[in-house]
Amino acid sequence: MDLTDRQMNILKAIVKDYVETAEAVGSRTISKKYKLGISAATIRNEMSDLEDMGYLIQPHTSAGRIPTQKGYELYVGSLMSDHELEDYEKEILQKCIRSDFEKSDNFISELSKILSSMTNYTTIAVYDRGVEAHKIRYIQLVSLSLNKILLIVVSEEGEIKSREFETTIELPQAKLNIISTRLSNKLEGMRIGDLDEDMISYIKYEIGEYSEIVDDLVYLLNNVMSTDGYKMSMTGATNIFNYPEFNDMVKARSFLNMLEEKENIAKMIKTKGIQKDNLNIVIGENSDDINTDLSIITATYNVSDNLHGKISFIGPTRMDYSKVYSILNYMSLLLDDKK
Repeated sequence: MDLTDRQMNILKAIVKDYVETAEAVGSRTISKKYKLGISAATIRNEMSDLEDMGYLIQPHTSAGRIPTQKGYELYVGSLMSDHELEDYEKEILQKCIRSDFEKSDNFISELSKILSSMTNYTTIAVYDRGVEAHKIRYIQLVSLSLNKILLIVVSEEGEIKSREFETTIELPQAKLNIISTRLSNKLEGMRIGDLDEDMISYIKYEIGEYSEIVDDLVYLLNNVMSTDGYKMSMTGATNIFNYPEFNDMVKARSFLNMLEEKENIAKMIKTKGIQKDNLNIVIGENSDDINTDLSIITATYNVSDNLHGKISFIGPTRMDYSKVYSILNYMSLLLDDKK
């Protein structure tokens, strides 16, 4: 059954509002915010019909509605409009492409960082680079329970590694944040092999009363910061913690574990989804072998005759498809102008 123009406008408004708020959307909200020229009662009836057709779902009794996978697919395929980029966003992309265009590895790495920052999603850029020992970009410690900690290490190349370990002392998250900051400040730009006894002693002094965990951390760092030849830059892996869908530590840990395996990353990028221009958009349940709470947008790019590959954005199913689509379109225009 085809949707009417009114139903499509309502669905579009619900997706837009849910992307912004992460809250189930009610008919009164749509009536007040989106000026569709119809009453809240009419919108409520149409939302009920959209639910019957499988485009919306009501997560709780008396709550508003949220889009289903079917709803997102219709939105992405037919209803999504361009997101108008801010002038400063365009200038950031222009500066990156102008300054680093001829420096293949640096260009891809910097572009991945910028795209992650602009969208607050995890970005993965696949490209060719030489094999080199990983340097540390930053370290984050996350409390899983009173005596269990998750160590997250991100390299300068953008790869993320994580390991769990147990302690004999109780460390609240507030203290772990302080320790993470001090470790990152001291180890940023260093290879784990560069750590000597003097540096380890200094780190223990900096951490103070909790210094007994340092030896465990150094041991784990030696295990996770391995050298390999996978041609990939990853940025913003811990951005997933910013979304309420992943406040559940089990989900967040599953996501981080997934990113550690290159086979999973390759599978994500290769999964066939909705084709829109040069984008492949995989939504929720279509990625059932990966994570049904995630969506992946992948763009194929050709920077030059010697540099081509893919850039992927990974975020919750409630991701801002329109903004990512517009950023990638603008980036493609800039790259085409440089050829």
